Amino acid sequence: MVSATIEIKPGTRNHKGFFIKEVPYRLVDVDCSGWALICMNDAICYYVDPDNLELSTNSEFEE
Repeated sequence: MVSATIEIKPGTRNHKGFFIKEVPYRLVDVDCSGWALICMNDAICYYVDPDNLELSTNSEFEE
């Protein structure tokens, strides 16, 4: 498991083509097909193109 705090680029869409909110996410994993799994919290997660991710300067998800 990767688990890094990241942000998304403006206009990022999930694997179904829907826009997702521009908030900090936790990078959970990158699967073998190339999609990055990111989670906003324990209930809201998305698959996105890893090219749309940026490292966050915010450490909101510190444990």
